[in-house]
Amino acid sequence: MLKVLDPNQTYTFSKIFELKAYTEDVISDFGYEFVRGHLVFPHFPGDISIYEQTPRKIQSILPFIDLVNEVTRREMIISPVISDLIEATQARVRIEFPIQVNSQLQGFLDYYLVSQSEVIIIEAKQEDLYNGFTQLATQLIALDQWDRTPNQSTLVGAVTTGLIWQFGRLQRETKQIEQDLNIYRLLEDWDPLLRILIQALLG
Repeated sequence: MLKVLDPNQTYTFSKIFELKAYTEDVISDFGYEFVRGHLVFPHFPGDISIYEQTPRKIQSILPFIDLVNEVTRREMIISPVISDLIEATQARVRIEFPIQVNSQLQGFLDYYLVSQSEVIIIEAKQEDLYNGFTQLATQLIALDQWDRTPNQSTLVGAVTTGLIWQFGRLQRETKQIEQDLNIYRLLEDWDPLLRILIQALLG
């Protein structure tokens, strides 16, 4: 099979995004399997009513925001979600977190959240969720091979435009990347979205 990645070239996560290659082909180059499906994620069962104001606030300011770039989406839409997630889980967050495994698995993670035993990552994108997921998958592979990753059997990540969220999961034992075909809309699907994110950090 023809490889997407040149073994003699250096790549970053953002450079892999710019390749616009098929997700399956990129993942295969790293020796991982790729599947798509309607995934079932554990949901946090507790009370999250105190966070119901977040989507309402975002909806109220949307008419006054031009979502012309990723920075605007991160500052105005994604950051409030991250703040709620930190408050609910007491997880630590690192923004633009650098990670390097080798010359082809390196770059910055937009949001790296770590609790006592779990870690999740969130990749922000302007609009391109397809290639954004390819980048997310590569980041999950990097985490799988990184010697500082907690000893958890699965790694969870999400790619988001702020208003739309899609999850991915890496099964570490089988080296399988799973892409969730379910799409979560921030304003309409706030409850299940936040419950998935919280539970992913609580383990």
